[in-house]
Amino acid sequence: MNPADVAQGVVAPVNAAGFSFIELFMQASIVVKIVMTGLGLASVWSWAIIFEKLLAFRRARVESDRFEQLFWSGQSLDELYANLSRGRTITMAALFVAAMREWKRSVEGNIRALGGIQLRVEKVMDVTISREMERLDRRLLFLATVGSTAPFVGLFGTVWGIMTSFQSIAVSKNTSLAVVAPGIAEALFATALGLMAAIPAVVFYNKFSADSSAISQRLYAFSDEFAAIVSRQIDVRT
Repeated sequence: MNPADVAQGVVAPVNAAGFSFIELFMQASIVVKIVMTGLGLASVWSWAIIFEKLLAFRRARVESDRFEQLFWSGQSLDELYANLSRGRTITMAALFVAAMREWKRSVEGNIRALGGIQLRVEKVMDVTISREMERLDRRLLFLATVGSTAPFVGLFGTVWGIMTSFQSIAVSKNTSLAVVAPGIAEALFATALGLMAAIPAVVFYNKFSADSSAISQRLYAFSDEFAAIVSRQIDVRT
């Protein structure tokens, strides 16, 4: 037998049954269509968040590395503050600018209680760290939600599709594959969409959580180092 005829005989029934993704969606029941549409939208929005966070965390790392080089280069802190305060700063630079701003306000205001200056600077740095981490972690909860719920939503579509297939068998009183296959294919397609939405969301949520933890540790480490510098300056002034 000619192999080409065998291949054509295998592919023809599949094409005749209309098992393309679009036709599977169009032939699905309204409930399965809603499930597929929701999973598709969740997947698109998840990828939008993923690309946005990839750029945001990369920029945070680059800006932190650049600031650390400037900070430990021996440049005057007042000069560094003057240069950075002119523009918009993020992560470590934003932490430094906020702390220096509070330091200058306190010192230039001739505050006698120098011990309170360090407490205020530390509070300002804590608030800045919280604000920066909140900005980086924004919308990560959506990835976690998609990663944990999308498989179950797809499973719901699968169960509903299989129920529809059994109803088709009962109505037609025919258990042939031609009757059962379309409904089962629609059901499995819903499961596939759920996994397509969940797997990237889980993978990148874990990655971004690790990146966020690393940046948070760097910010707290710099906060402790700058608090030590402020403490030394207070000791010199007293």
